[in-house]
Amino acid sequence: MSTLVAVLIALALPARAHEVRPAIADMTQDGSQLVFDVRLNLEGVLAGIDLSAVADTNEAAEAGRYDALRALSDSALADEARAAWPDLAGGIGILAGPDHLTPMLSGIVVEPQPNTDLPRDTVLSFTVDLPTGADAVTVGWARSYGTLVLRQQGVDDPYTGYLEAGATSDPILLTGGGAIGGWQAFVRYIPVGVDHIVPKGLDHILFVLGLFFLAARLRPLLWQVSAFTLAHTITLAAAALGLVTVPASIVEPLIAASIVYVAVENLFTDGLSRWRPFVIFGFGLLHGLGFASVLAEFGLPQGAFIPALIGFNVGVELGQLLVIAVMSLCVVAAVRVDRGQGAPALAQGLYGALALLSVGLILWSPAGLADLLENPVWVFFGPLAGVFLLSLVSIRAESKPGAYRRFVAVPASLFIAAIGAWWVIERVFL
Repeated sequence: MSTLVAVLIALALPARAHEVRPAIADMTQDGSQLVFDVRLNLEGVLAGIDLSAVADTNEAAEAGRYDALRALSDSALADEARAAWPDLAGGIGILAGPDHLTPMLSGIVVEPQPNTDLPRDTVLSFTVDLPTGADAVTVGWARSYGTLVLRQQGVDDPYTGYLEAGATSDPILLTGGGAIGGWQAFVRYIPVGVDHIVPKGLDHILFVLGLFFLAARLRPLLWQVSAFTLAHTITLAAAALGLVTVPASIVEPLIAASIVYVAVENLFTDGLSRWRPFVIFGFGLLHGLGFASVLAEFGLPQGAFIPALIGFNVGVELGQLLVIAVMSLCVVAAVRVDRGQGAPALAQGLYGALALLSVGLILWSPAGLADLLENPVWVFFGPLAGVFLLSLVSIRAESKPGAYRRFVAVPASLFIAAIGAWWVIERVFL
C-alpha cells in the first residue's frame, strides 16, 4: 500500500520540463542609453504566474494559460509580448538617482524549441535613456517576475548580482568598479547554494534522505555524507571551471537513478556495506554536475569566481545538513523508543499532534508558507505527515524487534525509491 501511495504522490510532483529558472539580464551602456538583453521564460510572465511563488509552472493556477502560450508559434508569442509590453514595462524599475527611467522595447527574439513539453527561452531587449550626468543606476523588477541575475557588460570590474524576486540592486556604477569583493561574493552565494537544496532541490533532498534512512546511527550517516560531499565538491568545481561538461539530458536521469539505488538498498540492509561509500562517491560526482548546472545558468562574478564557488558549495552543504537535522528531529522520539530509551505514551501524543498539524497546514495552505517553500504546501508537509504517522505506528509496535526500521525506514525508503523511479521515466521518456 505504501508503494502505491508513493507512486500516486510521485505522479503529482512537479515536472522539471516546466521548472522555473532565474531570468538573466545583460546590461550594456551605449552612449546616453542603457541596453538590456533579458533571457527569460516569457510565457510564465505573460501568463501572469507569480514566478516567485512556484518552482514549476504546472503548480500555478494560470498553468492552462501558460500551456496555451507555449503552444503558440515563435512569431505569435513575440506578437503577444509586443501587445503586453506597456504592462510588462510597468514591472521594471530602473532608477538613476531620483529619476525613474522608462524602458523602451527594442527587440524580441524567441528561441526555437519545437518540443512543447520543454521550456522556451526568449530574449527581450529594451533600452532606457540616461539623464545628463547620471553615473549610477539601480535595477529591479516586480516580484512576480521571479529571480533576476543581472550582469554588467563592457566595463572593467563589472557588477554581477543575484536578485531575489522583487529585490533591487545596489547602485551600479556605469563606468564599472562595482564588482563585489571576494568576501561579499562568498557570503552572497551561500544562500544561493542553500536555496538550491531547500526548497528547490527536491531530487537532492530525496537522495540525502535515502542516505539518512539506511540506519538510525551516526557513523554510517557520516561516512556516506562525507563521501557524497567530497565527490560533488570535485565535480562542482571542475564543471564550474569548464573542465567537465556533461549534458543535463544525461545527468538528470542518472541523478534520479541514484535516488532509486540508495533507497532500494536500504530495503535489504540496515548497515553500511564496504562498497556503499564508493557507490555514494560515484553518485556524488553526478550530483556535483547537477549543482554546476545551476551556476551555469547565470555564471559567477568574474573577479570573485573562487570565493563565490566556495560560498555556493558551503550553501549546498548547509542545505544538506538542514535536511538531515529536520528529519532527525522528526524521528528522534521513534528511534529512542525503539532503543528502549523514550516514553512511548508521550511520543505517541507528540506524533499524533504533529501529524494533525501537518494535515491542517496542507488543508489551510497559507500563501506565505507556499511562497517560502516555493512549492505547494503538501509537497513538503504531505511526506512529513507520513513520517509522523509511520513513527506513531512504530511506537505502538515497540514490542516488535526493529520496529523503527520496519515501520519507518523501510516504508520511507519505498516512498523515495518510487519517486526516483518515476523521475527516471519522466526524464528519459516524457
